[in-house]
Amino acid sequence: MRIGIPKERRPHEKRVAASPDTVKKLAQQGAEILVERGAGGGAYFSDQAFEDAGAKLGDAGEALGADVVLKVQRPLMQGEGETDEIAQLKQGGVLVAALNPYMNREMVQALADKGVDAFALELLPRTTRAQSMDILSSQANLAGYKAVVDALAAYTRVAPMMMTAAGTVPPAKVFVMGAGVAGLQAIATARRMGAVVSATDVRAAAAEEVKSLGARFVGIEEMMQADKAAGGYAKELTEEQRAKQAELIASTIKTMDVVITTALIPGRKAPVLVTRAHVESMRPGSIIVDLAVENGGNCELSAYGEVVDHGGVSIIGHANVPALVAPAASTLYAKNLQNFLGLILDKEKGLVINLEDELIKGSLLTRDGKVIHPAFAAAQAA
Repeated sequence: MRIGIPKERRPHEKRVAASPDTVKKLAQQGAEILVERGAGGGAYFSDQAFEDAGAKLGDAGEALGADVVLKVQRPLMQGEGETDEIAQLKQGGVLVAALNPYMNREMVQALADKGVDAFALELLPRTTRAQSMDILSSQANLAGYKAVVDALAAYTRVAPMMMTAAGTVPPAKVFVMGAGVAGLQAIATARRMGAVVSATDVRAAAAEEVKSLGARFVGIEEMMQADKAAGGYAKELTEEQRAKQAELIASTIKTMDVVITTALIPGRKAPVLVTRAHVESMRPGSIIVDLAVENGGNCELSAYGEVVDHGGVSIIGHANVPALVAPAASTLYAKNLQNFLGLILDKEKGLVINLEDELIKGSLLTRDGKVIHPAFAAAQAA
């Protein structure tokens, strides 16, 4: 069984789908690992480190033509870049990656047409058993950390309270919108930096997690009660309640020094949480970091891959935030993939795809020339 690790060719991508450590472990299980030369350069994994771990080095065609191909991002299609990576995949081979299928349905069909068995790991069921394979959580955790670091690097005041003989400098006030994995890490990091932190989420059940990290939860009482009545799941608010919550968010944002937005909805454009009016209510020198900018952005004024200045407020929309900490992101991502391969690779039998396994069934996008994932098969056939 040959496992290929090609170099990532999409813009802003520095991560790689394997580390020397995961290569060593996979090689010990009997797999032959072929790494494209230079694949680990962006994460500071040298070719020599991969060779020392037991991999062979090759070119892009050899890596993409392996029995099992591990990638970070979806392969390039014809016309997307310097090479058509899908064309180089092996018919009957396996692809494991973050494929973003909801936003790339043409790619889904192209993989099926090529006869590739493609696993989209962002589709993994969110179960305890899947935690060690959860690429969304491992990468979002790092993004939440980096968002705070980037925000405070751009912030021209200071994060912690500083008491001196000349007087006291107040701490920065940070507001985190969305208390998922990225949001919770952002809260924890901002607190470690000495900032005063507030956070909000559509799920009032997140309030306990927010408070456990030493932050204040921002939410109207009606939302909290409705959420409790719904067993912890977000419940639709009335028009009046939505207006009251919006007023609370607006009054909170205008007092903040840093706002970090993290809200994403699978398969849909990111919701707008911070409007032009919100931005214009903030004082000059304030910072907004939009972690959803790749999916349209949570801030009305953010721009993908750019830092926008609007009335003295800096809106940071860095592309591919996990890739900005590529060594750590690659290490965690590679471990996620190694754990997933434990489901489909057997040392004695080789490749075994058990469709009765909920994790395999939940993440298998295409098989035997067809789109088989229930979320996409009906739409592709229509």
